[in-house]
Amino acid sequence: MTKIGFIGLGIMGNPMAMHLQNAGHSLSTVKHISPIPEQILEKGAVVYENPKDLAKESEVIITMVPDTPDVEEVLLGTDGVIAGLQQNTLVIDMSSISPIATQEIAKQIELAGGQFIDAPVSGGEVGAREAKLTIMCGAKGENFEKVLPLLELMGSNITLVGDIGAGQTCKVANQIIVALTIEAVGEALLFASKAGVDPKRVREALMGGFAGSRILEVHGERMIDRGFDPGFRIRLHQKDLKLALEGARSLGIGIPNTATAQELFNVCTANGWQDLDHSAMVRALELLAAHQVAN
Repeated sequence: MTKIGFIGLGIMGNPMAMHLQNAGHSLSTVKHISPIPEQILEKGAVVYENPKDLAKESEVIITMVPDTPDVEEVLLGTDGVIAGLQQNTLVIDMSSISPIATQEIAKQIELAGGQFIDAPVSGGEVGAREAKLTIMCGAKGENFEKVLPLLELMGSNITLVGDIGAGQTCKVANQIIVALTIEAVGEALLFASKAGVDPKRVREALMGGFAGSRILEVHGERMIDRGFDPGFRIRLHQKDLKLALEGARSLGIGIPNTATAQELFNVCTANGWQDLDHSAMVRALELLAAHQVAN
């Protein structure tokens, strides 16, 4: 049994933490703005006032929070993890944040005596619930081997991509592909619908061909059925594409289609849809076409 401190029990963090509890590990967390899920408490989770107190009692600390400033606050803030960090504690950040900031955070954690791993995830709420997340790791090899048994309780495709920061770089690349594929699926279904062809049948046909994808399967269905309850919110994908565009600028490269996808997300946000699932990008395309993908 490992004493795990888990910070960030949101849409994905909650099922991830439960998988760890179900495997027999001891779990603690900190007070959140929203209530701690009852299932977590019923399984014996200890709730601390702040990350500092949690860190004093943890062998492994996992963070799963929305953005770079959130990770910096819970790990490096006045009452953050670093203030109570025990020697050789493994700190695993599973959030999606800046690769550059990740490297700086890792330096500070290591100077304080801890070990740092960046391990962002892909797979959304469904992947989290089913423990089938893709987990992209940046770490020293020996630290990766130490945490692999824990990661295997939450994911099914786990890769050591490279040194610290490489996991976050891989996640940004992932989010570029996901956003552009959502856009492509949205355009295709909108095209078919506007042409008078049943988009549901088009999707079924395409699933058996070279255009088939997990996004066409899951998000294509959402677009047709208008099921935009969030598995992954638009505002979070906007944050990830912002990291992509900032990174591209620093590298001196152009990623024009990523910029287009970001503008479509911006249209969604302007219309108050930022907390819908990112498949709702299709609604921005529908505005441009003055036509809705019909079931």
